[in-house]
Amino acid sequence: MSAKSAISKEIFAPRDEKMLSAAQVKRRTKKKIPFLATGGVGAYSTFICLSVTNKKPQQLYLTKVKQFEGSSSFEKRSQWTVEQLRQVNGIDPKQDCPEFDLVFDGGSDQWQASSSTEKSMFIQILHHYCQRYCTVRKPDFINCPSKLVGGTRAAQASVNDAGSAAQKARQALSERGDRLARTEEKTEEMMNSAQQLSDTAHKLAMKYKN
Repeated sequence: MSAKSAISKEIFAPRDEKMLSAAQVKRRTKKKIPFLATGGVGAYSTFICLSVTNKKPQQLYLTKVKQFEGSSSFEKRSQWTVEQLRQVNGIDPKQDCPEFDLVFDGGSDQWQASSSTEKSMFIQILHHYCQRYCTVRKPDFINCPSKLVGGTRAAQASVNDAGSAAQKARQALSERGDRLARTEEKTEEMMNSAQQLSDTAHKLAMKYKN
């Protein structure tokens, strides 16, 4: 069983949550620890996981999970709701890179994923589910390649552009129809006037002829 499958089964399934994505990460800048007990905590692997509750209303969570060296189990360390996530910084919008930052209400973490592919997949899935489930506040995604976060916005922009074009076309057709209707009215009035003049002229001609 892979580490991510084990995390899903061990950490999230018992809490009635579904793990949507996970990325193995390490800090780009180490946190300063003023005091560390003798022997320390040893080496460990860190995963940032995205999950959603099965019960409605569904809630998105970001959870930091660790696996310590020599242990086969995983431990949940920190957890945030996605509404607490202020910003996702992809670092470089022009090329793939493994670095990204997560900025929360109470601070930020600078991460480096195990690969640029794993980071890209995590950000893409995170963006997708934020658009789907976040109703109060959505995090800002900055410095991310458009292929990761542009789908929803591009699609919406296309819909808006199409709707605007259709509205303009309907308006133009309506205005053209109004102009044609007015032209027809004027033409009919002119024909009626011409007919009246013709009838009057004919009557006068017959009068003076007699």
